[in-house]
Parts: sequence; structure tokens; C-alpha cells
Amino acid sequence: MSHLMNTYNRQPVTFTHGEGAWLWDINGKRYLDALSGIAVNTLGHAHPKFTAALSAQIGKLIHVSNVYQIREQELIADKLCELAKMQEVFLCNSGCEANEAAIKLARMYGNQRGIDTPTIIVMEKAFHGRTLATLSATGNRKVQAGFEPLVKGFVRVPYDDLEAIRQVAAHTPNIVAVLVEPIQGEGGIRTPDISYLQGLRKICDEHEWLLMLDEVQCGLGRTGKWFAFQHAGILPDVMTLAKGLGSGVPIGACLAAGKAAGTFKPGNHGSTFGGNPLASTAALTTLNIMEQDKLLEHAATLGAWIKQQLQTRLGGEKGVVTIRGQGLILGIELDKPCAEIVGKALTNGLLINVTADNVIRLLPSLIFSQAEAQQLLDMLCPLITDFLAQE
Repeated sequence: MSHLMNTYNRQPVTFTHGEGAWLWDINGKRYLDALSGIAVNTLGHAHPKFTAALSAQIGKLIHVSNVYQIREQELIADKLCELAKMQEVFLCNSGCEANEAAIKLARMYGNQRGIDTPTIIVMEKAFHGRTLATLSATGNRKVQAGFEPLVKGFVRVPYDDLEAIRQVAAHTPNIVAVLVEPIQGEGGIRTPDISYLQGLRKICDEHEWLLMLDEVQCGLGRTGKWFAFQHAGILPDVMTLAKGLGSGVPIGACLAAGKAAGTFKPGNHGSTFGGNPLASTAALTTLNIMEQDKLLEHAATLGAWIKQQLQTRLGGEKGVVTIRGQGLILGIELDKPCAEIVGKALTNGLLINVTADNVIRLLPSLIFSQAEAQQLLDMLCPLITDFLAQE
């Protein structure tokens, strides 16, 4: 019996090693990884250039305190700001920490403007993390249950509904920011029209609110662009990143631009491990390899092909509600709970998961090949067809 706290319903498999899009378990069985650690393993497993860069860094420095200048940290901050056209970065260790930084930044932004009890608009079915502030911002009662009292200072509206936000603007003083995922990941790969982000940008500009985008799951090339907001041709005031940034090494980032830049001063926020040399090297190496190997273009074209194939093979099935997503963040919504498909896929050597009870979620690494995409389809589609045929 493990002494681990019972916080996960773990699948009955233990992996020993991986290569590219494949993992092997303790019995030597091979699995096609179409989940990539839930959008974390950007470069797949054991990428040779990534492994070499991390090994070299471990031989030099793993950690020094943030009371000193850290060159590797400065380099990844410069790179992120160059790619996002934003101005400054706070580095931390996870997505919820990045969102926690964004929430604190929004509150300080409001307080500095004399706004009493600064309040942030958040969305139904959102997921922003499991710290007390981020689970309060999350729109999922299962995540929140048992952890009351929740953190105050949030107003919730339906996702992809600009009119609801205009109503809040008209009736609620003290709003300072909107926090939203450009694509809701845990909420079921919900993808609004690009006019939604454009409308949010306009409303935030009109009211001098911060537009804060949580790109923890959908950012970093997964949609075929560096950041999902780039499809809409806008610029956020705050953006949070994590998951795929370090290809498996824990790192998160909170970026600020425009009126949000310069909000934090020394002593306002910090992180012992945030942006240490190892994590910063992992992130910078990830981004450099993505550029060198043109993985953004690859994610866009391969993801579009997988989506089209899913439509062809499953679109006509009674019980398939919709197939949605962009690039290599894809969801297949069924008309009934389908968690049992995860176990059947595992038995067949395929790693996927189900979110929002009835959405099969696909998050392959950005190095996934055309042949591996074909294998994914050939393994997954019959499982879905068989499941839907059950009484």
C-alpha cells in the first residue's frame, strides 16, 4: 500500500521510460501517448536535444536564490516577451501559481487606483487551479466542495457570452479584470469564436479593466500559434503559462503588458524555486526546439488533419455531439458519460483522458508524427463506435 495521499484515481499502470510519442510500462508493454502528461510533454519523451541541454545545466547549476540575478531566467523572460509582444514576466513553478500571481496583480492594480474590494470576472466551467484563490476562480463545484469559505472578489458569468459581461459592467462596481481561458481545457475543450476575445478586449479597454488570459493548457504552440490569443489578433494585459513550457520540468509564467506592467515592486510577490536555472533552461530549450523544428506549423496542420479525420469517421455517429478544438488540443463530446473509454484505451495501448464527464480529450505532443496520428485514429475510433453501440 502506498503512503501517497489519496488525491488521484490513478490508472493501473506504471511507466519506466519513453521515447518520442511512446511510453513503456514495467512489463515492457508499449503505449501511444495522446495525452502528453495533460499538455505538458511538448517535445514528447526523451527528446535528445532537450535531454542534452538539461544534462549540461544540471552539471553547472540547478538552483540559486532569486536574491541574485539569474542569467537563464533573464533569457527565457526575454524570449517569452519577444514571442508574446508583452513587457515583463514573473516566473513560478505551476499554472495555479501563475494564475495566483495574475489574481494578486489584478487586486494590486485595483487598489493602486483606489478601487475598494477589487473584483474579477470569471467564467462558468473554468479551471484555474487548486490553491484557495484559483479554486475560487474555478467554475466547478467538485473542485471547490469542502474547501469553503472560498476567497471573495470573483463574479461568475457564462463562458462565450459578451452580453453577460456587459450586464456585470453595468451593475457591478469594483470590477478590475476579466480572467478567461481562450479555450476551456478542463471544461471540455470549449472553443469560442475569435470575436469573443476581440469583444472582451474592447470591453476591458472601455472600462480600464485588465484582460487576463489563462493559456496554461492552450498556449505554447498547441493551437498552431505560440498563444491562442494570436488567432484573434489581440494583446492581453496579463497572460499565464505553465504545462508545456518546460516539457515536463515544472515552470509557470505570468506575463504583463500595457497598463498591467510595472504593478509589482520588490516585496510584492516571489517564489523560492521560480525561474531557477534548470527550469529556465528547460523552457528556453523547449521554445528554441519548437522554432528550429517548426512545431507550430506542424501542430496546426496535423491537428487540422486529425480533426477532419475524426469528423469523417465519427461525425455521423448517433451519440457524437461535436468534435472541436484547434491544432493539437481536441475534444470529442459524446451524449453520455464516457470515462470507461479511458480504461479500454489503456488496455489497447493508448493514453487519452475524459474531461467534463463526456468529452474525450486529445493532447498529443507537438512531435507527434502523421503515422502516429493515423495509429491514434485507428485505435480510438472503433472504441468510441463500440461504446456508443452499447445499450
